[in-house]
Amino acid sequence: MTRPLRIQYPNAWYHVMNRGRSRTKIFHVPEDYLAFIELLREASFLWKVKIAAYCLMSNHYHLLVQTPGANLSRYMRHINGLYTQYINRTYKSDGPLFRGRYKSIVVEQDRYLLELIRYIHRNPLRAGLVKRLEDYRWTSHKAYISENNQWNWLHKEFVLSMLDENKNKQKQAYLAFMKQEESETLKTIYEKSNLPLFLGAKDFIDDIRHKYSGKTIKKEMPQSRELVQEKTDIERAVVRFYKLETEELLKSRRGNYNEARNVAIYLMRKHTGAALRDIGIHFGINNYSSVGSVITRTKQEMVRNRNLRQRVEAVEKLLA
Repeated sequence: MTRPLRIQYPNAWYHVMNRGRSRTKIFHVPEDYLAFIELLREASFLWKVKIAAYCLMSNHYHLLVQTPGANLSRYMRHINGLYTQYINRTYKSDGPLFRGRYKSIVVEQDRYLLELIRYIHRNPLRAGLVKRLEDYRWTSHKAYISENNQWNWLHKEFVLSMLDENKNKQKQAYLAFMKQEESETLKTIYEKSNLPLFLGAKDFIDDIRHKYSGKTIKKEMPQSRELVQEKTDIERAVVRFYKLETEELLKSRRGNYNEARNVAIYLMRKHTGAALRDIGIHFGINNYSSVGSVITRTKQEMVRNRNLRQRVEAVEKLLA
């Protein structure tokens, strides 16, 4: 089984989802929903995680959370573990409750946060379970329109302030926002079988790629390939630094040393984790072992030649 990649950093926002095994129910009666919500509340204080929204459906759940302590994995292990124990104890069952590890998407706050609040709260409407949002008990929608102190544990004040700075107008602003049609872009993304690792603008994603691109690409974590630099990014950086045309970079001349080409090949292997064969195809090199030789020679030359090492580092700064 492949393991989803976990990207954790202080104050990150996540859309978290999980589903029962074989799509079986994880909530059977109102007491089950209430037990899970109480777990969310208690654990948010214990692990200092901020819950902005939730929606509990019979066989799955959605959460929108922020982690000041960069501890999403620990928080979710606590939630899923204790709730599984509760179900097994209550229904005299045994074994795992969920189909596997939870899914999480890193969310850009300014671009997608409000849209996700609406997407999560409107889940029962899309499923045809109710005709009005307020008729479904098991979302945090009511918390956004209630003055009751029982909802103070939810991280809703921040979200409401994004809609209107005037506290007296926030409730109406929220209700008006919830009545609007959901983003077609967001619906298209969530209709896909393979969900993205990020929701955000290119600069937001590129910033995370830069921070994590040096991490090892593990076979059991296929999503980690979304973190790496694109081949075209590396090409552009090398061409820019060496003041070349892309055609000159890709062209092979037997017997001529092409430092820029060798540096590009080396950086593609380092920053994309691409197979030698794929890099060879990209540069028109038939024998993948020749690609390996270029990478090895470049590494060795960088050890001996400080100027080359500095040039490679300069290209990497352009990538950043």
